[in-house]
Amino acid sequence: MRQFPPDFLWGVATSAYQIEGATRVDGRGESIWDRFAATPGKIQDKSDGSVACEHYRRWPEDIELMRWMGLKSYRFSIAWPRILPEGRGRVNAAGVDFYSRLVDSLLGAGIEPFVTLYHWDLPQVLEDQGGWPSRATGDAFVEYADVISRALGDRVNRWITHNEPWCISYLGYGNGEHAPGHKDWSKMLAAAHTLLVSHGNAVKVLRANVKNAEVGITLNLTPGEPASPSPEDADATRDFDGGFNRWFLEPLYGRGYPQDVIEDHVKAGRIASPHLDFIQPGDLETIAAPTDFLGVNFYSRAVLRSNRIPEEQNAPRTVFVRPDKTDMDWEVCPASLTRLLVHLESEYKPGPIYITENGCAYSTAPSADGRVHDVQRVEYLRGHLAACGDAIAQGVKLAGYFAWSLLDNFEWAYGYTKRFGLVWVDYATQQRIPKDSAHLYRDVVAQNGLDVEQAA
Repeated sequence: MRQFPPDFLWGVATSAYQIEGATRVDGRGESIWDRFAATPGKIQDKSDGSVACEHYRRWPEDIELMRWMGLKSYRFSIAWPRILPEGRGRVNAAGVDFYSRLVDSLLGAGIEPFVTLYHWDLPQVLEDQGGWPSRATGDAFVEYADVISRALGDRVNRWITHNEPWCISYLGYGNGEHAPGHKDWSKMLAAAHTLLVSHGNAVKVLRANVKNAEVGITLNLTPGEPASPSPEDADATRDFDGGFNRWFLEPLYGRGYPQDVIEDHVKAGRIASPHLDFIQPGDLETIAAPTDFLGVNFYSRAVLRSNRIPEEQNAPRTVFVRPDKTDMDWEVCPASLTRLLVHLESEYKPGPIYITENGCAYSTAPSADGRVHDVQRVEYLRGHLAACGDAIAQGVKLAGYFAWSLLDNFEWAYGYTKRFGLVWVDYATQQRIPKDSAHLYRDVVAQNGLDVEQAA
């Protein structure tokens, strides 16, 4: 049995737009995802989050599922449009009351609330005024952080400012795959900067409003590996790592934006000059505000092959992609998680690290016996929990693990076609069925450990 530290925080994670539904209830304002999902051709199955898992009504049932699993913590996000329907200014009391009741009930069940302030549902009115490329949106975010931390800070100690700024900026403003659907590199880089500056400013507000606050940010990190020993593949890996990982890690830990990535952007014609005109005096110091932990969302690695090698000169591929793929077509490679965590510990020394998301999409449906035998997810969990244990054994200060996700839910541009949940959701009836993976996770939490022979 591989035991975890005695105070290890076991939990699950969700996000507001993906599970709550009730998008037009109790004064909630419109979000960019409401608008994006209503735009033809944006969502694979033409759905939206207006119903989702009806968590807004069914949250007591969902807390009972978490209690059954024995969880110590629940990471959820606040829907900004429920709190400030116009983005700033007027506070919607009904929205605040909803999250206050949720927090009280979690605490009553012995489950610690772990709050994410922003998980992609920007009020549409702020997007209409410029969105994340505009510094005014960052100011509005800090106001929102102030409002909700004053309301919940007497009961919530752990706070995440932003979830996955790479996705918010690149997918939302760079390639248009996510809301608000823009395709503009200059907007993308400006949005990423506004997000990081607003993070630093929100850290100060959270510390002022919450006694004994623990504050961090969550990054989706994907370690890259070159497909061969060629210099070209090594450079492709550097380029990927720079734009995906280092562009956010470096400024957060006081190193500024990586110069090699800036030069790449200039060479590719994405920006005209290496001078990033969206940076104002003091911004980099604000971004590097000390935090209490780093949240890491991990799903897979990237194996990089350069497109600059003539086909006849291609070096043999020496890093092979494993045949195991999830329904997202993401490679299953738990050892990459260990390597990522060890690298973060040695390179950045971020203090405690939480795995704030880790999971997989498989469509396994209920069997004739009424159970969901999601064998692939069970193996995925075992492998990645073992990888976490390996990282701890190598000195990583891993403080907790949040499985993604509690429920099958609205999976952004994929609609309801991808199922990440430990709990099956029948979207027609909203019936919840804990999958075999939920039973495994319940055992792991109860034992605070993993049977390493099973994991192998």
